[in-house]
Amino acid sequence: MIDISNRKIAARGLSLLTVLVFMVMAAIRAQEKTQKVPQEKAAYNVTVNAITIAVTVQDKKGRYINNLEEKDFVVYENNEKKIINYFQHDQSAPLSLTVLLDVSGSMALENKFEDCRRALQVLAEKVLAPQDELALLVFADGEVEVVARHSTDRSAFLASLEGEQAYGKTALNDAVAVSPQYAVRAKNEKRALILITDGIENDSQSSAEQALEIARRVDVPIYVIGYKIPRAEEILARHKRRTGLTAMGIVETLKMFAEATGGKAFFLDDLESLLATIYEIKREQSHQYLIGYTSYKDDDKYRRIRVTTVKGNYRIRTRQGY
Repeated sequence: MIDISNRKIAARGLSLLTVLVFMVMAAIRAQEKTQKVPQEKAAYNVTVNAITIAVTVQDKKGRYINNLEEKDFVVYENNEKKIINYFQHDQSAPLSLTVLLDVSGSMALENKFEDCRRALQVLAEKVLAPQDELALLVFADGEVEVVARHSTDRSAFLASLEGEQAYGKTALNDAVAVSPQYAVRAKNEKRALILITDGIENDSQSSAEQALEIARRVDVPIYVIGYKIPRAEEILARHKRRTGLTAMGIVETLKMFAEATGGKAFFLDDLESLLATIYEIKREQSHQYLIGYTSYKDDDKYRRIRVTTVKGNYRIRTRQGY
């Protein structure tokens, strides 16, 4: 299992001046026993967060809108208007893509894994620009493995992809929980995670809701490709799966992962559609706006994010919150 935690413990010490002040105050209190000591107020801690969101803007026909400026956007956090302090929209900016590929046993059926392998080869060789980064993570049997780190050199990605085989159980929720924390380490500002799976969950320790709670803390949109999902209950029944998992449940869970993080879900059944979707994800990433603002939090409660524009009746997609 990859360990992607990076916790730093900051030691805080009192300065010499502070110690002297405390000593003086203690002496004064000792001499004034008859005076009532006022009750100290509780400390008020505020966390300052620099929030960056990737925003996709389309018209009613699905065409990308690229002529908007910073002044055209309005960002709300919990319905409170925020001041935009960062704005970037460069269609030629390099992209960092992290592919999270399901290599569990069910992917070996119906030629699913071979189709995905072929589509990812096209992604590496033809779709991405030379300056784009690409990484490959695979998951099966409760483990997520980094088999090719972020790089503009495609050789490690292609070699690792060629050597993979489908095996074992599917810990989909656990993989979704940890992978964004790796994807966010990529060097380019434009980042995305592409999850490719048939959605058959049977080995996770966490629920889908718990996985999402962790994943949406990180500013990485998840583009979900549900490939050859067994839609009919009689087909799904042939697979080993988590108790209560239904075909409709698979679709809803995958859509939840995508929509909450500002990505998009695709449900496909053939290689041609899979290849077209790979191209579309790259195209959308090129058209995205990056918007930043500062948030001040005094608790750990979930904050909702909403983005609007002052002109045009557009469809706007971004992460739902953090």
